[in-house]
Amino acid sequence: MPTEAAPTGSASGALLLCRAAPVAVAAVAPLLREPMQLTRAGDGWSVLVPEGGPWRDGGEPVDRVVTGWAGALAVGAPWPVLALWWDADHAGFTLASGFRRPVGFVWLSSGVPVGEDEAMRTFAARVGLDPVLDVQALDRLTAPDTTADARARLRGLLAVLARVGVSMPPELVPGLPADRLREAVAVLPDSRHVEWPGLREAMGEQGAVAHSRLGAWMPWTGGPGAHVLAVAQIAAGVPLLVRGLRRSGGRWGWVTAGALLLAHGAVGLAYGVTHPRD
Repeated sequence: MPTEAAPTGSASGALLLCRAAPVAVAAVAPLLREPMQLTRAGDGWSVLVPEGGPWRDGGEPVDRVVTGWAGALAVGAPWPVLALWWDADHAGFTLASGFRRPVGFVWLSSGVPVGEDEAMRTFAARVGLDPVLDVQALDRLTAPDTTADARARLRGLLAVLARVGVSMPPELVPGLPADRLREAVAVLPDSRHVEWPGLREAMGEQGAVAHSRLGAWMPWTGGPGAHVLAVAQIAAGVPLLVRGLRRSGGRWGWVTAGALLLAHGAVGLAYGVTHPRD
């Protein structure tokens, strides 16, 4: 699980791997309100490259920030999200899927593992890796190795994930600062920029354009169950948000997940009002 990594500004970076096509990810990622670049990352996978404002300008630890983003995306969408992160002292990953407790692992910058071996086996099961051969490969990432630093460990993790379709663009190298990653991905032919468009547009000010944006994430928008589902999301988001605000540590994930569910539900309700079915 994530540590209390120190905020190290430009030395930090992160990647968010989503097990979904870019069109589905593009519909939900703007609700995180962080400018990101989005591109394909293999068969059935996409990758988001965040700008990194919260840890570069806001002083938040990168691991806490991206764990919150991963949890929020996974709660609000039917696919898991894997956050890879690094700073000057640590590197690691967190896998979020639905409302289940996130699972992850951390290495010191030298490559010394500080996570629990059992976390790797849980991770393997959740992403559908082979329980024998692939778990053996993951176990090697948790064993002492004087030739592999933390970022080499992340590259080793991505090599194992190739078994489930992950194929990261070669320009996206774990360990690079966030600004260099975004510059590298921005020039890729299928890369797109995603950013919060503002509440009016997100609620459907532009009619069919808004519907197509929401439809990839909310296929029920405008349907007979839209109102019920939107209310349920708001009801789920409120306690998550309150819980996060009350926690003294590690609250970013709960706050972000609660806020995302509230925003999602509010958009659904607003869309139902502004675009009633005939």
